[in-house]
Amino acid sequence: MKAMILAAGRGERMRPLTDHTPKPLLPAGGKPLIVWHLKKLAAAGFRDVVINHAHLGARIEQALGDGSKWGLTIRYSPEPPGALETAGGIAKALPLLGDAPFLVVNGDIWCDIDFASFARSTTANGAPCPPAGARLLLVANPAHHAGGDFALAGERIVPATGEQTLTYAGIGVFSPAMFRDIPTDQPLKLRPLLDTAIAAGRLTGERHTGHWVDVGTPERLAELDAALAAGAC
Repeated sequence: MKAMILAAGRGERMRPLTDHTPKPLLPAGGKPLIVWHLKKLAAAGFRDVVINHAHLGARIEQALGDGSKWGLTIRYSPEPPGALETAGGIAKALPLLGDAPFLVVNGDIWCDIDFASFARSTTANGAPCPPAGARLLLVANPAHHAGGDFALAGERIVPATGEQTLTYAGIGVFSPAMFRDIPTDQPLKLRPLLDTAIAAGRLTGERHTGHWVDVGTPERLAELDAALAAGAC
């Protein structure tokens, strides 16, 4: 299975840190956020990784190179200024991702998920993930997103209702068929595609109870850095 790391965002809420450094290259626990992903992907047996970029993308390529230092092969999917949003970025990268389901990871999160275990969990009765659908990792709602995104009914993801909601962790396995009808270079958010998949019964998920951080502000980055330095996650 191939993996894609989303690294094209501008990181407006992280300014001024992101004025000269792409958000995925901001350090926490002694290494850039995206390097935590690369090391975990390599340890889980992944070998081919696609990274999209827009803001300061050349710095990402300079920092990571071809991925060989982690035993990976990294290919890049450059996007125009302003980027293409999540779904648009994935659609642009499809020629690099191939015809099989692939793992997608947000570049601006930290998570102790076992990528190998999560990838295996998408395989049920020989089907890697729902046809033209996806399997998402969900976490407890953080304080900054108390309303959550979805709910779980067994392994089926359903619309968020009442208090039993969860937040999409920014990690999922997706069927390429979800993105094939998106015009090339058209910005498009992921949420409309997920809502369509929910309505069609093509979205499954599981809850992760370990450590997860959405590194969306300098304060949360500092908290993660301190926690990693202290061995708390």
